[in-house]
Amino acid sequence: MKIVKRNYLEIKSLKDLVELSKPSEKLEVKLVDPPNFQLNKFFYKQIGKKFNWIDRLVWSDNKWISYLNNENVNTYILKEDNNFVGYYEQIFDKEKSDCEIAYFGILEEYIGKKFGGYLLSEAIKNAFELNPKRIWVHTCSLDHRHALKNYLSRGMKIFKSENISFL
Repeated sequence: MKIVKRNYLEIKSLKDLVELSKPSEKLEVKLVDPPNFQLNKFFYKQIGKKFNWIDRLVWSDNKWISYLNNENVNTYILKEDNNFVGYYEQIFDKEKSDCEIAYFGILEEYIGKKFGGYLLSEAIKNAFELNPKRIWVHTCSLDHRHALKNYLSRGMKIFKSENISFL
């Protein structure tokens, strides 16, 4: 058994965002509309394989479709010259008036080019268009070694930390 540190971060105002500008004019962030479960599955598997993303590996196609057809779930894709670079999923909770960045990542070949900081900046800006009281995310010590730094560098603050057991 392994102990994993999980951090929960939030940002409550767009004015707190430390935006990273577009590192390449060829980059484009787009909402996936209509939802495409194969795209989410692809990114989840490709990005998650190095970081122990395992909970959705057992999802059936119908479960993916049902999840993505929820009106409060949106997926955004980052492309460079029409090539997939990364993605994020956001879940808006109307009752709590908050927005979770549920999954976020960049394909391995694009890491180290400031694309992650740019995509996170766009994710935060897009989420604030929903007028939430806060935007939040969680990351853990199994994620990319710069994940926590990216969230903190964009102006997010840790509001909770915990140690969890991981098999």
